[in-house]
Amino acid sequence: MDQLFAAGSCIGMIMLAVLFVVGMMLLRAFRLIYQYERGIVFQLGKYAGTRDPGLTFIIPVYQSMRKVDMRIKTVDIPRQEVMTRDNIPMLVNAVVYFKVVDPQAAIIEIEDYVFAVRQYTQAALRDVIGNSELDFVLTEREQIANSIKEIVDAETDGWGVDVESIKIQEVELPAEMKRAMAKQAEAERERRAMIIASQGELSASENLRQAAETLAKSKGALHLRTLQTIRDIAADPSEKIVLFVPSDLGGALNSLLGENRG
Repeated sequence: MDQLFAAGSCIGMIMLAVLFVVGMMLLRAFRLIYQYERGIVFQLGKYAGTRDPGLTFIIPVYQSMRKVDMRIKTVDIPRQEVMTRDNIPMLVNAVVYFKVVDPQAAIIEIEDYVFAVRQYTQAALRDVIGNSELDFVLTEREQIANSIKEIVDAETDGWGVDVESIKIQEVELPAEMKRAMAKQAEAERERRAMIIASQGELSASENLRQAAETLAKSKGALHLRTLQTIRDIAADPSEKIVLFVPSDLGGALNSLLGENRG
């Protein structure tokens, strides 16, 4: 009797274990796919389809599923030293924005598409900047980034990945190059200042010429202007004034007064 009871207990425990395993397998058979994901199903190792968001069912052991995130991803390209076409070294880093558009290709065609995008962008950045001169890199960052994007996007298209944009974050030059560029900028500012000053002198000389012509048209006007200047100088008692009075000053004044009376 005891042996039958022990055998029955052993069978019951085995049945419970089997039911537990079956229950766990059934629970694992139901998978939840979020709105931003897609599920790639393999059946005995072969591609069997792509599942849309929602609750889905896969046959345990017979089928397996890998989820793919369809959201835009951001990957930093670490700072690296790049040599321009005119042999100027610089440190450049960038950031890549991309997303998966074909989940089947992203899983089947490439082992790790995130790592591949980072490495290919790094190589393209070296190639594009290496074929450009320093001035172009510094002034046309957007065009440089677009050129890199075109190269990377053309390659990653077969991986089911679309590159949204590439941004160059920082371009750092050597210290001696920074000093040389600062001197060049200072020289350019001085040149512009000299041009502005010379233009001001030209305008002032033109105004003086016009004033002299106006004063020359009236007899005695130049002498009155001289007297006004002397009066302005005499306002400061610390100034010493030496007067050179022209011999015809009186005649000029009489002539001017006569004109005013007339």
